[in-house]
Amino acid sequence: MRRRDFLKHVGFLASTMSTANLCKAVRAKTDNALLAGKKQPNIIFIMADDMGYGDVSCLNSDSKIPTPHLDSLAAEGMYFTDAHSPSSVCTPTRYGVITGRYSWRGRLKRGNVDGYDKLLIESGRQTVASILKDHGYRTGCIGKWHLGLTNQQPVDYSKPLTPGPNEVGFDYWFGMSASLDMPPYCYIENGRLTEPLTDTLEGEPIPRFYREGEASPGFDVDQVLPKTTKKACWFIDDHVTKHPDKPFFLYFPMTAPHTPWLPLDKNHQRSQAGVYGDFVTLIDDCVGQVVNTLEELRIKKDTLFIFTADNGALVHGVGDIIDNIGNHNNSVSDSSEYNFGHNANYIFRGQKSDIWDGGTRVPFIARWPQVIKPGSKSDETISLVDLTATCADIVDYQLPDDTAEDSHSLLSVLQGKPLTKPIREATITHSVSGEFAIRKGRWKFLDCVGSGGWSGPGDGLPGQLYDMVDDPSEKNNLYESPEHQPIIEELKALLEKYKSQGYSRPI
Repeated sequence: MRRRDFLKHVGFLASTMSTANLCKAVRAKTDNALLAGKKQPNIIFIMADDMGYGDVSCLNSDSKIPTPHLDSLAAEGMYFTDAHSPSSVCTPTRYGVITGRYSWRGRLKRGNVDGYDKLLIESGRQTVASILKDHGYRTGCIGKWHLGLTNQQPVDYSKPLTPGPNEVGFDYWFGMSASLDMPPYCYIENGRLTEPLTDTLEGEPIPRFYREGEASPGFDVDQVLPKTTKKACWFIDDHVTKHPDKPFFLYFPMTAPHTPWLPLDKNHQRSQAGVYGDFVTLIDDCVGQVVNTLEELRIKKDTLFIFTADNGALVHGVGDIIDNIGNHNNSVSDSSEYNFGHNANYIFRGQKSDIWDGGTRVPFIARWPQVIKPGSKSDETISLVDLTATCADIVDYQLPDDTAEDSHSLLSVLQGKPLTKPIREATITHSVSGEFAIRKGRWKFLDCVGSGGWSGPGDGLPGQLYDMVDDPSEKNNLYESPEHQPIIEELKALLEKYKSQGYSRPI
């Protein structure tokens, strides 16, 4: 903002605001103007697949998995203790990350899409990628997409797969259509297969679980994470070489530690949590490769680096669940045979698929050397849908009412500013079967019986209320407590309001 325009804006504010509110508004506008005056930061958003809060050793003192690169990231930046995915499964969370909108507001009311479905993101909808692209960023998506790739039905993979990532704001994309345990098994680059689907993978049982299906010749599931990590590092290097004065946005949704569990030989017994834990150490290695790329290119200080996960880990009854969703015969009924009792979801109840916090509370670490104080921590309740509003705030873009309807900016938290009120009034989470929970302050109301996912019916009551300060493990259901009925009614009403009005951020 030019100085005379800024002073003109201040003059207008002075005629309409009290002195206290004027000072507050001037400080906020000055902060944005100063931020806008600098080269915009590069932004990297890495999202692991099915990784629990307790898998990161700096977040879990009892972790059996060493994660030195993630620990270093947290030491140099900020970690969040109360970050949530909007859903406890893959596709709806990815929709929320990209659009800043809860997925259940669209056509997907439960479950996931598969590798042959049409694009879930609505035509014309602004995304975090399109917003940043419009503000001078080169944008890249590398890894697991899992949001549908085309409007062809049935899909013909020999033809260009559009609309897909390129049509929703990404200049470049390379990766897989969906999870690494479901077909088709192939790499796609900018809407075209790198090799045709002329082969078949027979599938394997737990722990190397993946379904039978179409594949490109020689496709190697073991090399997907190393290959996509190498491609992510290439994208950064290529961008800096060709566009040294232009910022980039890299969305890197990993395929791990979702099944198949595939640690490389060098990761064997790196953890004390079996094959699953060893696989997590490979994720940490891959994060380290991206960090090293930034350091080698001398752009670390200019980059906002975020690491998180799309939902909690799958930890209980793995064999039975895979039987139900994958049509595979397994004798394994619990993942303890593979993780040696490591508590991937820390103290939180449940797992991937569930509405309990084990399904939605995820690691969230952010480093931005010029902005974030090293070694800082935030207890703010946040959601992964907040990425869009945060990036819009960074580039000083005011979101239209029909964009990122559930996204709140985290910029002030990252800057370490004192908050006069929570970033979010309340946060909605959603289970694999379409059940809802709403969190406001210390209270969490679950509008369902039991887990809402694969962990069972719980105590069988028609609803649940938990005090997440005194009872973060959700052991004491207060639903039938007379003194808590006003809280239940308040949260029920707020949930219905958010659902019916079509947005949850101030508009």
